[in-house]
Amino acid sequence: MAEHRTMQRGALLDAARTLLSEGGTEALTFPALAERTGLARSSVYEYFRSRAAVVEELCAVDFPVWVAEVEAAMEGAETPEGKVEAYVRRQLALVGDRRHRAVVAISAGELDAGAREKIRAAHGGLIAMIVEALAALGHEQPRLAAMLLQGVVDAAVRRIELGAAENPDEITEAAVAMALRGVGG
Repeated sequence: MAEHRTMQRGALLDAARTLLSEGGTEALTFPALAERTGLARSSVYEYFRSRAAVVEELCAVDFPVWVAEVEAAMEGAETPEGKVEAYVRRQLALVGDRRHRAVVAISAGELDAGAREKIRAAHGGLIAMIVEALAALGHEQPRLAAMLLQGVVDAAVRRIELGAAENPDEITEAAVAMALRGVGG
């Protein structure tokens, strides 16, 4: 019985990722989850009490995977500059991933305070990973520099997601250059 519930919960989360990546937060409804999974709508409520609960669960499941992928890329770099570059490149490479599209949709939506706090905490973990490399590069306020660097990454993500005039590789190269050399290019 527990295995069946785990599988159903996983199917619901997978359906939620698909709905979010295809149609944003408006698409994430219990009737749509029920239709995607073949469950009765009332059964969806047995797993999640609200849409926000689905979002919180997605954050709890998907953000650590995303962070682990960025962290693994950074571990492969030998210099602080290499770590910064890996941090930027890996996040931007994840833009096409369905989990990432779901996270972007979640972040853009109207969420309750609990879900927003989980997203902030997850982003805080991501930012904490780069602080040491920025300190090694001589930043006097490496935490502040890390938050600003994440702002560059977030802007590049939005540009890629919008289908900007530049192709994703150009956006990635510009973001890496901004991260490593600032506006001097």
